[in-house]
Amino acid sequence: MPAARRDSGLAAVHEGMSDHARESAEDWALPERSRPPLLGELVERIDEALAIARASEAAVMTVGAAALDAAEQAKRAAELAERASRAMNGNGRAPSPFPDDGDMGDFTARADRVAERLQRLQRLPLSA
Repeated sequence: MPAARRDSGLAAVHEGMSDHARESAEDWALPERSRPPLLGELVERIDEALAIARASEAAVMTVGAAALDAAEQAKRAAELAERASRAMNGNGRAPSPFPDDGDMGDFTARADRVAERLQRLQRLPLSA
């Protein structure tokens, strides 16, 4: 069908329609709240999401590094506690902080003797 004849046929259809029956572009427009975001808005949202993701990644890396450091410190503390426990039980030798005593066992024995003396002194009557 030639274009001129087709256009004249559409014009005839529209002439017979009332203004109310004709559709316009506004009939097809979505309400403001239902419209999808524009491309520029989507780009802004993507940029914001990327910035948040990068900041989150940096925060997780920082927390992870702190957790690894804390785990290493806990491991060192546990090793020191084990060494101290072995030294206290006589299973290992640790340098004594008291040069006159050979090891921690000697220190504990002396502390027990001092405690006994103090208890005996408490039982003595006070002189006038």
